[in-house]
Amino acid sequence: MNEQLAFLGFFTTPLELISFLLAVTTVALNIRQKHWAWLFSIVSSATYAAVFFEAKLYGDMGLQFVFIGASVWGWYQWLHGAGDQQLVVTRLKRSGWTWALAGWALGFFLLSFFLDRFTDTDVPHADGFLTAGSLVGQLLLGRKKVENWLVWIVVDVLYVGLYVYKGLMLTAVLYAVFVLLAWTGWRAWSNIARKDA
Repeated sequence: MNEQLAFLGFFTTPLELISFLLAVTTVALNIRQKHWAWLFSIVSSATYAAVFFEAKLYGDMGLQFVFIGASVWGWYQWLHGAGDQQLVVTRLKRSGWTWALAGWALGFFLLSFFLDRFTDTDVPHADGFLTAGSLVGQLLLGRKKVENWLVWIVVDVLYVGLYVYKGLMLTAVLYAVFVLLAWTGWRAWSNIARKDA
């Protein structure tokens, strides 16, 4: 599925196009708090792993496998994470922010070191930083924390530049759409958390 095709004025592959459509569906369902989003996330992550392997974005490729596991965990959390009730949208406390930022920094250091030393990627630091941030965003999403959307806004803006650099134009467009969707998600979930406070 590596043959090039034109879509929205960009050249892409059928696999990248399928991944694009699955990923947009995932985020749209996440905003609406539909647990089926996690199924779309699993399939999208599997297809994007192949796309990123071809682009030598090994951190992103590995991240897709982590996303598959995190999606299974997130699906369970959304259905059973509050005991006998479904998980509700809440905000991070100050200690939660501290742990999230510390985890992002540690992940960045470890991933960048690994990618720089053991792979042939030409963007080890960008790949490591964004991979670590994506892990933090996914964990916060799995626990229905409003702030997951802020993490995704930062990560997605930076991913647009990385994917343009790597020639993955359709995926760059996808992440630009993700920025808008993350902004929508942040506003929607902020309103939900405010009502429940």
